Amino acid sequence: MSSPLFLGLDLSTQGLKAVLITEESQVVHESAVNFGSELPHYGTTNGAIRGPDPGEVTSPVKMWLEAFDLIMNKMKTAGVNLGRVMAISGDGQQHGSVYWSSAAPDLLSTLDPSKSLAEQLSPTAFTFQRSPIWQDSSTTRECRELEDAVGGPQVLADITGSRAYERFTGNQIRRLRLLHPTLYAETARISLVSSFMPSLFVGAIAPIEISDASGMNLMNVLTNTWEDQLLEFCGGDPHDLRQKLGGEPVKGGTVLGTISRWWVERWGFNPDCIIAPFTGDNPATVVSLSSPGDAILSLGTSTTLLLSIPPLSASDPPHRFTTSHLLAHPTTPGAHIAMLCYKNGALAREQVRDRYAGGQWSTFNQMIEASTVGGGGGGDGTMGFYFPLPEIIPPNVQGSFFFFSSTAAAIPEPSIPPTLHPRLILESQLLSIRSRIAAILPAHCPPLQRLVVCGGSSANPVIRQMAADVLGMRVFVAVTEQGAAEGGAQLARYAWWRSSMEGGTFEELRAMDEGYCEEGERFRCVAEPKEEAGRRYAALVERYRECEERAVDVWNAAQSVAV
Repeated sequence: MSSPLFLGLDLSTQGLKAVLITEESQVVHESAVNFGSELPHYGTTNGAIRGPDPGEVTSPVKMWLEAFDLIMNKMKTAGVNLGRVMAISGDGQQHGSVYWSSAAPDLLSTLDPSKSLAEQLSPTAFTFQRSPIWQDSSTTRECRELEDAVGGPQVLADITGSRAYERFTGNQIRRLRLLHPTLYAETARISLVSSFMPSLFVGAIAPIEISDASGMNLMNVLTNTWEDQLLEFCGGDPHDLRQKLGGEPVKGGTVLGTISRWWVERWGFNPDCIIAPFTGDNPATVVSLSSPGDAILSLGTSTTLLLSIPPLSASDPPHRFTTSHLLAHPTTPGAHIAMLCYKNGALAREQVRDRYAGGQWSTFNQMIEASTVGGGGGGDGTMGFYFPLPEIIPPNVQGSFFFFSSTAAAIPEPSIPPTLHPRLILESQLLSIRSRIAAILPAHCPPLQRLVVCGGSSANPVIRQMAADVLGMRVFVAVTEQGAAEGGAQLARYAWWRSSMEGGTFEELRAMDEGYCEEGERFRCVAEPKEEAGRRYAALVERYRECEERAVDVWNAAQSVAV
């Protein structure tokens, strides 16, 4: 009963999750708080608030604070002995930012154990009470200005691993600085969601971790240090923004300090419990679920593909990223993570389910199984694009678009049989990924051998099978449902092991976990690609590209008319 435990916390768009693992990587406890159902008084929809400005999406910081008390209470009620927790790490939704006031450091270091986090820190500790999150698309102008300032989107991608994206934090900082200059001037420190979380535990504002810093358009993705010209453009003064960011980003597996007195006295944590840097949700998923040759497909609020990229050797050609992202790896120096991210993931699939399948996944699945590959298998086939939110890939396109796949000819939505929409949305989402995998996989990477799916839709057997058919890989799921939170727990375990061993790599630690990423106790195969379906989808990739280009053209033409 005295063996150590390691806590991983995942602050996602819709909730806060906790996973406890043992020294042998066994998951022994999971808890979750849903923002919509358990904290309805904040008035969020799926954890977010839209407006008032076009494209603006934020989340209340106080809601996140209240969720920490709720989840700790759930763990205590479940009988978890928090005194056994020897290290804490985790992850936050990427790109979200938190703005601390000058009063925040004193408030964090002097928290009263008889009072909650929310009542002590909100609103005084923050200059902006709502945080911009990854769904925000209000910074298109700032993005284009940033790309122009450095010489174009490819130059920015070569520096930061990504061209300018609306949700990236540097562009959000520039927008808030120009829109609210007084509040920005009063901001003492800026955190990502991932560095906001350990700040609460260590009782001081924590630095930003390198992998999550990759999603800001501010860090050089090869040196893992802030880039002065980008700091100056987004912050006005590079020295000032560098100070607000709290110095250079830090690597995963380091020790930020021990847990603060508030957590010890209020919740019974061990005072020797160490706090490690938290990372982004996507890097944490990679830590939890992947090994070389794996692709990870997250089917949550967003749809995200993740590929681990091993360190380049001197003979490897450079790889340039334009439509995807290159992130620093949280644990392996010189390694990276390639990422495709789509804003219209689970929520778009759910809208199709609700509109055409009576809100029932069983009906949704039956409609897919009653149709055939390629938009129903008719002579012309059909392709559909569903972007209720301004999309990331292709950028900023919003609306629904339908085409005959053989000619890329536009079709009005009423001409589409209602029973066809479930197949169309899945095919378009997965074909978009397939059409881009070859471009984002450098030549020195091992060939992809399996697809690990996670997120809410990964439980759907029909979606799993289509992923296998379209992407041409065997599909696996992890036994635990909380991939990102478990990745956070692994980062906590790594920091504890590393501090105990006075060094060591994450790969050395993982090598001690026999079969950790192998099929068996932790992973099981849930779908095998069907040969005939795979051939037909391979033949559709080029047609898909043509139809996507047509959708972009239709959208741009509509915007020109509107202007």
